Amino acid sequence: MVRWVEGQTMEGITEGGKKFGIYGEDYPSPMEMLLHAHAACSFVDVIGGLKERMKNVNAAWIEIEGERKEEAPRVFTNIHMKYVIEGNVAEELVRRIIEYSHEKLCSVGIMLTGYGIKLTWDLKIDKI
Repeated sequence: MVRWVEGQTMEGITEGGKKFGIYGEDYPSPMEMLLHAHAACSFVDVIGGLKERMKNVNAAWIEIEGERKEEAPRVFTNIHMKYVIEGNVAEELVRRIIEYSHEKLCSVGIMLTGYGIKLTWDLKIDKI
């Protein structure tokens, strides 16, 4: 459910009762949430794929950028993700996991790219 709180601020409530803010001064817009949902969906796959090697990971994140059309509807046209991993993991393995995520697992990303959004990504591993 999504309910109006005040001004333009809304609150999302999942079927399980989890609450989160939407829009307004302190919360992301629906399009920002979609971009972050795509990154989080893929990151679940990457972290899951590295589960036996996570003891070698000190930190990990995805930097995300999205380009949108200028005219309405202002849909995303391009999304770029930069995966950054600090730790001692095999780059080839991480690349395979990321590719598999984007091709077979990440339902958010597959839905978006199926709509025609161009997805690019790169990987940076800082060995520590």
